[in-house]
Amino acid sequence: MEAVPAELMRVEGLQSGYGEVTVLWDVNLAVQEGEITALIGSNGAGKSTLMRTLSGLVAVRAGRIAWRGREIQKSTAEQVLGLGIAHVPEGRRLFSAMSVEDNLIMGAYLRRLGRAELARSLDHVYAIFPKLSERRTQAAGTMSGGEQQMCAIGRGLMSAPRLLMIDELSLGLSPLLVEQLLEALAKLNRDGLTILVVEQDVVTALEVSSTAYVMDTGRVVKHGPSHELLLDPAVRAAYLGALEA
Repeated sequence: MEAVPAELMRVEGLQSGYGEVTVLWDVNLAVQEGEITALIGSNGAGKSTLMRTLSGLVAVRAGRIAWRGREIQKSTAEQVLGLGIAHVPEGRRLFSAMSVEDNLIMGAYLRRLGRAELARSLDHVYAIFPKLSERRTQAAGTMSGGEQQMCAIGRGLMSAPRLLMIDELSLGLSPLLVEQLLEALAKLNRDGLTILVVEQDVVTALEVSSTAYVMDTGRVVKHGPSHELLLDPAVRAAYLGALEA
């Protein structure tokens, strides 16, 4: 009998926003351990706000976020990170004047690692992204967009997360670089890392994930197994029409 994945995160009735503006309305989703879950939707659908809310950067106005059964909707961003939830933000948000290696080390600040442990963690990231090893002394802001995305993901990995959340993985990157990043994420997932990804390329998102959620105007309007959503007429009409024309 096939084992059922354990549930890492459950979101119920989530509302959040900025100032007087509510962006998310009654959002529900679940992230299963060991899977890749995708968030898809048009620009302005609320995907990035959801990621920022899950990571503690935007306050929850209503609803609950449960992490391994424990409610965390009142937790700070630092507390969320300490639980094992790492957020790779849209736009990478690297310290551009700092070296690649110093940016990576920033990702491990909560772990208080000794020198040997820190070196092992860096070696792990460099094994996943060899290009970062070549660029370790280079200022992060002088690298290409793809290399910066590798660095941002590597910084997230330095916190030793159980859940890695990546906002807009492929934004502004060439197809070749996206393919390289997806191969790295697939390997990390095979090694047991759970991933929640926002991806503008709907086909890519549905092909690499197990489960997907479709967002529109701050709500989840459809969800299910990714292979089923890829064939769903409503999803294809909304997001894949240009490809089928």
